[in-house]
Amino acid sequence: MRIVIDMQGLQASNSKRGIGRYILNFVKSFVQQNKDNNIILLCNGMLQESVGAIKDEFFEHVDDISFRVWYSTPGVSYINIENKSKIEIAERIRENYISRLEPDLVILTSLFEGLVDDAVTSINTYEKPVKTAVILYDLIPLIHENIYLENPVVKDWYLKKIVNLKRADFVLSISQSSGKEAVDYLHFDANKVFNISTAASSFFEKHVYSEGDINDWKIKFNITRKYILYTGGIDFRKNIERLIEAYALLSFVQRKDYQLAIVCSITEQDLTRLKKLCKKVGLNHDEVIFTGYISEEDLLIFYNLCEFFVFPSWHEGFGLPILEAMQCGKAVIGGKYSSIPEVINNKQALFDPYDIADICSSMSNLINDNCFREELEKHSSKQCECFSWKQTANLAWAAINNNINSTKLNATAFVESNRTLKKLAYFSPLPPMKSGIAHYSAELLRELTAFYHIDLITISGEEINDPFLHSVCGIQTIEWFKANAETYDRIVYHFGNSSFHWHMFELLRNYPGVVVLHDYFLSGIVAHMDLHLHHTINGWEKELFKSSGWPAVSMRYKSEDTADVIYKYPCNISVLQNSLGVITHSEYSRQLAIKEYGASSLPKWETIPLLRIPAKNFSKADSRKVLGLDSEALIVCSFGLMGPTKLNKELIQAWIDSPLSKDSKCCLVFAGEKPGDRYGTIIDKLINNCKCNIRVTGWLSNEEYSHWLSAADIGVQLRSNSRGESSAAVLDCMNYGLATIVNANGSMAELKRDCVEMLPDSFDNEELVQALSKLYTDPSYRSKISNSAFAELRKYYHPRVCAEKYVSAIEDFYRKPSPQPHHIIHAVTKLLGSNDNDCLSVCESIAKNFVPTPRKKKLFVDISELIQRDAKSGIQRVVREVISSLLTESPSDYNVELVYATNESEGFFNARKYGCKLLNIPANWAEDNPIDYYEGDVFLGLDLQPEIVKSQYKKLKEMQNGGVHISYVVYDLLPVNQPQHFFPGAKEAYNEWFSRITTFDSAICISNTVANELREWVAENEPDNLKHLSIDYFHLGANPAVKPSAHKNNDDLYNAISSLRNKNTFLVVSTIEPRKQHAEILKAFEQLWLDNLDVNLVFVGKEGWMVEGLVNKIKNHPQLNKLFFWFSGIDDNLLAEIYEMSSCLICASTGEGFGLPIIEAAQHNLPVIARDIPVFREVGGDAVYYFSGNSSQIAVAIKEWILLKENHKIPKIENLNWLTWSQSTKQLINAVLKNVQQLNGE
Repeated sequence: MRIVIDMQGLQASNSKRGIGRYILNFVKSFVQQNKDNNIILLCNGMLQESVGAIKDEFFEHVDDISFRVWYSTPGVSYINIENKSKIEIAERIRENYISRLEPDLVILTSLFEGLVDDAVTSINTYEKPVKTAVILYDLIPLIHENIYLENPVVKDWYLKKIVNLKRADFVLSISQSSGKEAVDYLHFDANKVFNISTAASSFFEKHVYSEGDINDWKIKFNITRKYILYTGGIDFRKNIERLIEAYALLSFVQRKDYQLAIVCSITEQDLTRLKKLCKKVGLNHDEVIFTGYISEEDLLIFYNLCEFFVFPSWHEGFGLPILEAMQCGKAVIGGKYSSIPEVINNKQALFDPYDIADICSSMSNLINDNCFREELEKHSSKQCECFSWKQTANLAWAAINNNINSTKLNATAFVESNRTLKKLAYFSPLPPMKSGIAHYSAELLRELTAFYHIDLITISGEEINDPFLHSVCGIQTIEWFKANAETYDRIVYHFGNSSFHWHMFELLRNYPGVVVLHDYFLSGIVAHMDLHLHHTINGWEKELFKSSGWPAVSMRYKSEDTADVIYKYPCNISVLQNSLGVITHSEYSRQLAIKEYGASSLPKWETIPLLRIPAKNFSKADSRKVLGLDSEALIVCSFGLMGPTKLNKELIQAWIDSPLSKDSKCCLVFAGEKPGDRYGTIIDKLINNCKCNIRVTGWLSNEEYSHWLSAADIGVQLRSNSRGESSAAVLDCMNYGLATIVNANGSMAELKRDCVEMLPDSFDNEELVQALSKLYTDPSYRSKISNSAFAELRKYYHPRVCAEKYVSAIEDFYRKPSPQPHHIIHAVTKLLGSNDNDCLSVCESIAKNFVPTPRKKKLFVDISELIQRDAKSGIQRVVREVISSLLTESPSDYNVELVYATNESEGFFNARKYGCKLLNIPANWAEDNPIDYYEGDVFLGLDLQPEIVKSQYKKLKEMQNGGVHISYVVYDLLPVNQPQHFFPGAKEAYNEWFSRITTFDSAICISNTVANELREWVAENEPDNLKHLSIDYFHLGANPAVKPSAHKNNDDLYNAISSLRNKNTFLVVSTIEPRKQHAEILKAFEQLWLDNLDVNLVFVGKEGWMVEGLVNKIKNHPQLNKLFFWFSGIDDNLLAEIYEMSSCLICASTGEGFGLPIIEAAQHNLPVIARDIPVFREVGGDAVYYFSGNSSQIAVAIKEWILLKENHKIPKIENLNWLTWSQSTKQLINAVLKNVQQLNGE
């Protein structure tokens, strides 16, 4: 059972009241008591801030529920009378969204919303009815209309909600009293009203406080003696005025010992009014305490320390404060009307709330009679056990299970109930077109016309030569159809992979209907429309990208033969997305779609067998006579055009190796045309060489084809590389009662095993030889298969049977909510005014609510910094390498979408033109539009752009609330952990960035070291984020080492590099910046040179920040270009040369995110000396020599390393394992998707 729970009660104005607390606790318990039902929590996307909070509340239940967010146009509060049409639009959008979820039940947690905010509630006003239950808290405004509905706008709003409430299928009341109100005032059937009661939070319980805490608390609230407690609001019905007057009637002695504490939020106006009342009835200023709004922690203390609790309300839906006080073990007294008696359940504790003296008497009894108070306290402790959220949830489940009866309309019911036939527009090739689909449609229509009035829609000028179709069906042109499309109840399109269907693509997009998909692959016609018919501009590229992403578009431009692209990518996604439902002739086609797009993403889908008209009643003898065949011969036939995928060559070889080839009475016939290409030549050669009774008929007329079917004894229909089509030839063989050999390829694998002789998909020669031999030697077995096949065709493939299945499928597709937005667009268009902003807002909200089906999920990769500028930094190098890997090898279930944002515009945009540039392919098809995102997509913040995260944070949270998994790559925490090495303000900026990105779903660090540092940072700075944040890591990669090549342009530079080979050369590769410790390294080598150690020092890297003094020293160093070299801005080729010439790499940085130079050194088998810090240990392991300390320790380490080298004892850098960028990217994506799967409970 699928249950949708509308959560707007936790989002709108009631969310901060008792209703909000009720909904939160009820839904949590309801979910906990769920047994194998599909529960969807539905949130209003226009109340965006609360969506994330609700997700956080239910984070621990993610395995039991799913979230959906629907979007409406903003500004729909009822209090503004100008919003009337926008409210209706929003209600239509919401109901449409809910209907497309196809729930068995909707639970509306709070119907009376939307007066002053953008909440939207209605019940079955515009869409097909959906069974709905409403939680009813009370009908107080209706019952006391003169008090609560004086404002005409408020009254109109409330009464409209009452009308909607009456449409509910049943009511879940929070008390017996509120349920009785539904029966008495709304005339609900008492059998449709269920009291599910309520409960209080377990937070409210008996608690012991220290004397010091009590004294501090009393000072805070001016509590000077014992006190009587009231909490619950200042509403008129709460009866606060009579409570104050009743308290004033207590004797002076009693009031001297007891204050009255009124604990609740209170406006200045009410506070002034009530203080005047206190003064009027003779009370001193310290006798009545007005606290105003307090925290739940303080309220718990008020409950626990009060002498007793009084609740003077004269009308409640339940009276939750009563139960909260009871759970704290307190005596409770209250009014005797509405729900209060059922909560208190003790007549002695009730008073008349309209009688001040009676209220006073009840309070006096508790003050004077300790035994009575203790008796009520015992009663409270027992009575509160009668209420629990588990019980409330179980009562709700019981009510639901008693009221859900699923019904489904079958084909017979449709036929019997529709005496007036519906009008159907039928798009298909038709005779005399030379298309198998044309012949199929002509046969189907002979039966389908019994169920519909059918118009055949044709291209102007096309003729139909079938007399039956002319007599029974209407024939209209496409132009006529477009002008009269609204007159049709149903539309059906037959799609195949040929030029007969080119006109249907645009028609389907504008006039959605049921699609009969005869060929799963539509790539041939899509490419043909673009390249030859020129009906689309770059339509093929766009369709390739839409369905299969960057690898498909890249292959389209880089493949030597476009046929390879057509063969690999089906290009059917637009047809599937624009359909109301899909009919195929085999389950295999659906499995292909599942493999391509995922099972959960498929449109509505039905499989209907490929119909076959019962075979013509030719006698075998007559057919053989017509064909000139021996009446005693054993005829084995393979039908259809010959080709490599039909495995004709394999059949010939098996025939040669079988005993049939030795029997002159046996004949193998290929009943079809042989290709005039190389394959045809091979076939000719095989046949001519074997001389064993094999013949090829060539092209056959329909009558000749039927005669061969009638004349044959055995059929052989083999296939490879099925494209999702169904084999008509196999069914024809079965239709004529042939014992047929097939292999389990594509749709043929679905044939029943007793109706054919089934080989494995990939069979060997011996298996085919045995199958032929078995049917040759065992006539009874042949006859058994023949009879089973014949019966199967009559039972399941008969045109009438198939036509009835068509009716069931079509009506089921149309009965269910449309997956296309045309219906809702048509409905709201009439309500829109001339305001362009309103129109745009409505269009945007509708677009967000309609998820294209099917679709591959998107992996959005943010490159906001790289697309603006390529600073050649280490981080941007990582970004370039990762996206290069992703564009050529996308994750199997996702299409990669490069995106960027700016600080000036809201939201993210596609970066497709940049992707084309990176792949070096044409970009004329690419458009950089705002992104469309849907639940299940993934956003990866790959680029480092804290300012973009700041400016787009609201949009990112909106995406996250909408079901997009947000993950950010963290390169390091250096500005936070080592702020002295960065510009002022860097630490604060990074802290701010971390505070934001850790509110998302996951952070993927470039090393385990950084991951540990981030966990520590979050635990210290944003501990609440640890609840939902996953922190993982991956390692960076490196491309295979560049081979040095000869230099022609700069002899001086090349000579300088070549000279490095002459002595021990120590290399430092990194941007020159403080933490890299270039100054300490240089200082160490200055000491080594003073010690007459003949070694070179080489810096490779550009000038960074905060190193002006050091750079000036380098440029003027006396050893520069002698023993000390600095190469800035060199290319990868020169860097490779330097690696080859060097003896050792030095990594002296005090902090890194990873340590990529270590990997690059390993590629060149260059030993490494590195500072002993965790990240270098993680990357280098035992393959690196480590040191600690400053310049003097660096100098010592170099001397020791040289000694170890001379003794062949330095760590072996060749033992270091490293990743390629392709492997690194896969590791990154696996880390991201692992978290996605964990959050989804997979």
